[in-house]
Amino acid sequence: MFHTRFLLLATSAFLPTIAMAQDGATDQPLLLDEIVISGGLTPLAADGYGRAHSVLTAKEIEARGITTVQDALRAMPGVAVSSTGASFTQVRIRGAEANHTLILIDGIEATGGADEYILTGLETANIERIEVLRGPQSVFYGSNASAGVINIITRKGGPGLHYGGSFELGNGAAASAHVSQRTERGGIALNLSARDDHGYDQSGDGGEKDGINRKTIGLSGDWRASDDLAVGGTLRWSDEHYDYDATAWDATDADSYVVDDPDLFSERREFSGAVWAEYSMLDGQLTHRLEYQKTIYKQSYDGGPFSRGETEKLKYRLSYGLDGQPVDSANHVLNLLAERQKDQNSTAPDYRRDMKSLTVEYRGFLDNGLDIQAGIRHDDNKVFDDFTSWNLGLSYRIPGQPVRLHASAGSALVNPSYYELYADDAYTVGNSGLKPEINRGFDLGVEVEVLNGRGLIDVTYFNEKMEDEITYVYGAAPDGRASYVNQPGKSPREGVEVTGRLQATEDLSLALNYTYLDASNPDGSVEIRRPRHELGLSATLAFLQGRGSVTADLRHVSGNYDSQFWGAYSTEHLPTYTTVNLAAGYDLTNNVRLNARVVNLFDKDYSDVWGYASQGRTAHVGLQARW
Repeated sequence: MFHTRFLLLATSAFLPTIAMAQDGATDQPLLLDEIVISGGLTPLAADGYGRAHSVLTAKEIEARGITTVQDALRAMPGVAVSSTGASFTQVRIRGAEANHTLILIDGIEATGGADEYILTGLETANIERIEVLRGPQSVFYGSNASAGVINIITRKGGPGLHYGGSFELGNGAAASAHVSQRTERGGIALNLSARDDHGYDQSGDGGEKDGINRKTIGLSGDWRASDDLAVGGTLRWSDEHYDYDATAWDATDADSYVVDDPDLFSERREFSGAVWAEYSMLDGQLTHRLEYQKTIYKQSYDGGPFSRGETEKLKYRLSYGLDGQPVDSANHVLNLLAERQKDQNSTAPDYRRDMKSLTVEYRGFLDNGLDIQAGIRHDDNKVFDDFTSWNLGLSYRIPGQPVRLHASAGSALVNPSYYELYADDAYTVGNSGLKPEINRGFDLGVEVEVLNGRGLIDVTYFNEKMEDEITYVYGAAPDGRASYVNQPGKSPREGVEVTGRLQATEDLSLALNYTYLDASNPDGSVEIRRPRHELGLSATLAFLQGRGSVTADLRHVSGNYDSQFWGAYSTEHLPTYTTVNLAAGYDLTNNVRLNARVVNLFDKDYSDVWGYASQGRTAHVGLQARW
């Protein structure tokens, strides 16, 4: 049953700040930068996008002292983040499985071989923004985008020459650097980052720290060869080493389940790249784009051989301004996308997957304030049955009122992974008869500007149902090993997402996000690692004419359940917790800034997963330079 009182509690946490702001702020409206998101076959303005979404910008990331993508996602509505140590973090959107969220970096799949991308030390250094698109997204992004998409956009640089870097100390060290050059004909950007995070003991036994050492290089560029032809590309390479602890089969409680082991480690190597060309005709009314993408993901454990996953995509997109205007400014746009995807995985070296897809999308921006985005996609799949997904998004700004209504509905699918289909190891046997999981859902929301545009509140209700959800069952294989099965029936999920932001005074800005989630299996049992309540509050205060700032972040999590892998293997409620982080910065010069942050200010002991410890209070200090 859906409980609206939790929505009222979350909203009431934000309302007192509105009253406070009426005395402390001017009546000038809050002027927000236009945000353009990649929520379809071509980018579009966020204020005309009908589907639920959130954007976290580089400015917000820096002000809050967030250094990893996994921590950035904890600040997003509708997103549940759970970690078995910082080196194995999963993301679930709206109560779906972790592999139902597609993670992209610059529009390219972060992992290869149709696997779930596990977040470890992926850093926020040199990130321009993080987009989270919630709800079924397979029309535009294919399989694994059943619950939503996370697109991480890296820094490309503005006009002219820009360069800079940063350095931080505290429980290890981190450094980053960037340089970019852009003219009217194009530009090039190089991003470098390295972090040696000493980490913490995941077992909580007081043993050695389980650290993460990660290095990343990113290169991107584009060039306008003529007024009608542009070409470009991007490359990303990451190398990572991390430690982890063992689990005990004879555990009797949470304290004995995870065991300190200084000898366990893993190596990860990630590569992704793309090349593209875009050609416009009829004064921009018709555009063609051809793009090739490739992702290779390798991982080894404890010095063993590397596993390898690889994904290739070839895409052709045609865009046409139906009203005779250039595509970039047309009010009615038709997009066509033809795509071919191939993937392979060393988990099942004898198998390959090949899929061809055709997508049609219409966008209409009407004079009465109604924006429409409708799409349909057909997948010609060589392994599974063909599938047709659809999506409809509506956004309506009420004339003369600071109110925008938005709604969306759609269907999406997730193909079984290679491991789920073909595993054959000491503990698990794959099930080649698995069917893809299908998600259908809708959401309804209202966005309201308050206090002459200085504040913005959005409330969204969502309702989704997953059919043929895949689950891991002990003893399901004929020989007694575990295997995967499709659960009969539907897995229902519903809830509310609330976001708010307010420029309370000239120097004080406030933000809120809250998620209420009710997610269950077809038999009515609770879905694990999906908190019922997640609340985030943030406040940033600028001082000394804006040269300095301090930000406090509070996160509250309750109603979270997880399976205990000992005793009766029951699913039990995890303790409720609240954490606070602090970050501060001061401009020493116009180009150099001193930064400091404290993670887990009150040294709270908490856990997202039974048996795994959390990071205690940790302080960091660093310098950042930009020109």
